[in-house]
Amino acid sequence: MEKIWLREYPPGVPAEVNLNEFSSLKDILEKSCQRFAELPAYSNMGVTLRYRDIDRLSRAFGAWLQQTLGLGKGERVALMMPNVLQYPVALFGILRAGLIGVNVNPLYTPRELEHQLKDSGATAIVIVENFAHILQEVLSRTPVKTVITTQLGDLFPFPKRTLVNFVVKRVKKMVPTWNIPNTIPFRRALGEGMGQALTDVPLDHEDLAFLQYTGGTTGVSKGAMLTHGNLVANLQQASAWLSPVSKPTEETIITALPLYHIFSLTANGLTFMKVGGHNILITNPRDMPGFVKELSKVRFTAITGVNTLFNGLLHTPGFDRLDFSALKISLGGGMAVQRAVAEHWRKVTGTTLIEAYGLTETSPAACINPLNLPEYNGSIGLPIPSTELSIRDDEGRELGVGEAGEICIRGPQVMRGYWNRPEETTQIMTADGYLRTGDIGVVDERGYARIVDRKKDMILVSGFNVYPNEVEDVAALHPGVLEVAAVGVPDEKTGEAIKIVVVRKDPALTAEALIEHCRQHLTGYKVPRRVEFRTELPKTNVGKILRRLLREG
Repeated sequence: MEKIWLREYPPGVPAEVNLNEFSSLKDILEKSCQRFAELPAYSNMGVTLRYRDIDRLSRAFGAWLQQTLGLGKGERVALMMPNVLQYPVALFGILRAGLIGVNVNPLYTPRELEHQLKDSGATAIVIVENFAHILQEVLSRTPVKTVITTQLGDLFPFPKRTLVNFVVKRVKKMVPTWNIPNTIPFRRALGEGMGQALTDVPLDHEDLAFLQYTGGTTGVSKGAMLTHGNLVANLQQASAWLSPVSKPTEETIITALPLYHIFSLTANGLTFMKVGGHNILITNPRDMPGFVKELSKVRFTAITGVNTLFNGLLHTPGFDRLDFSALKISLGGGMAVQRAVAEHWRKVTGTTLIEAYGLTETSPAACINPLNLPEYNGSIGLPIPSTELSIRDDEGRELGVGEAGEICIRGPQVMRGYWNRPEETTQIMTADGYLRTGDIGVVDERGYARIVDRKKDMILVSGFNVYPNEVEDVAALHPGVLEVAAVGVPDEKTGEAIKIVVVRKDPALTAEALIEHCRQHLTGYKVPRRVEFRTELPKTNVGKILRRLLREG
């Protein structure tokens, strides 16, 4: 497809980025630590690590991995922790040692954890001890030889460190009993590493940086092989897109989505590290009152999230009284941003909720709306620099402007393939190098892309395609609706019928009133036939609504 979107680029954003400015993520990290040494890098619960601290601590951890554990280039180390200061220290130590990071969701079940550790071949894991009881169940069946444990407050200064760890363990009882022999405390590893030398490991764009596992909500979780070149490209693309509205060294971003997830990892943890920004790590964003309290303590310029997170904040007392005077960037991804949420966000914060689009397989950014967008536009934005987008039919033929088909992406941020799964890699990649996203979309005459829906989520009503996002957007506009998801259910007459599952904001809302509301905004076959009310919707840890569970339930 012709790059018609380039005409819509904000002034100063290039069509292509310089992929050769940095040789690796390690190169970016080390240059940032030197350039921004005295600036704050990551903060959590009121404690801040500056770039020089990140440099010193990650150097020590990397040296310990090399010298004490004897790990060599390309070996895999797993990370299983929420947003705490230990995460960037451990991750950057892994990368500086020439190793490959394997991010693990701390809320995994034993079965999911066992699969990922086996599949990745990780020989060491850094884990917050709150989750060690899960690891204990499966450890003997995995290749993991070394377990490094840490407590939530381990990088806080004394006496705060002792107090936080005591409260977490003894007062709040957030650490289930566990027993794994010969574990190594993270602080001990850092202490030993301080006296060891970090051996420089040459890295280039072809070396793997991450095995980043896809959610696994539709089957067995697969490891996307993301190279240093993939991540360097995406950081160059993202920082170029930020350049018209951001000022390097002056940005403070709220990092509430977990860093083990590719969206937060790249958009927050890495991109803002590259430009000398300050990441405010939120360990438990599900505690919305606590989250709002943390937001009240900092003058932030940027925040990322998913639709459910923004919606949750908007409905938390006190959020509307925060100081939004410095806020410039509100970026939504991971799932569709609903118009009702975006319009409410604009009204409360005074900033536009910008939608972006990407996948684990694209490191993740592929399309982003211009950050100076005056209002929510319902699109996922424009393909970012050095990125090509193609809309294709089921036979692989390219479609034109305004025609719905599968979104396919080609660019330097597209993964090398799936770890140890050549057949599945072949299935997702086209012969001419495009990644099949599995998302149905259209591109308009200005180059803006819109998601119609996931292929597998499409509902077929009497032969007509119905896209759940459209139904959800309309239902969410009703003032009595807090959250909504639409799914297809079997129907004798129409093959499938539309059911919406709703969390009410107004307890008096009835199914009849909601269906009537939808009837006013949707053509007949798109109107829900059934309404189910629930107190909450099933979601992934990142906040994506699990339609699959709603269909099954």
